[in-house]
Amino acid sequence: MRIAKILGNVVLGRSLPSFEGARLRLAVPLSLEELQSESEPTGETLVLWDELGAGDGSLIALSESGEASQPFRPKIKPVDAYNAAILDSLNFVS
Repeated sequence: MRIAKILGNVVLGRSLPSFEGARLRLAVPLSLEELQSESEPTGETLVLWDELGAGDGSLIALSESGEASQPFRPKIKPVDAYNAAILDSLNFVS
């Protein structure tokens, strides 16, 4: 699981019926240095499934790959990333 920042929405002209009930969002994973300095993210952007309603600029916990589809079992949803939590605050311990 990684921490990511929501950048915006993904808009589909047509979609699978299994995509009803949530939004596809654009997010970028953050490195520890980016989190601590609150600098702009430089990583590769991802499209993720968001049924929690994260807003633009929100920090989220992101699961990827096979783990991203686990919340939907036994149904099949073609997703590569999933918003597992919206983060209110971060505390760094050295």
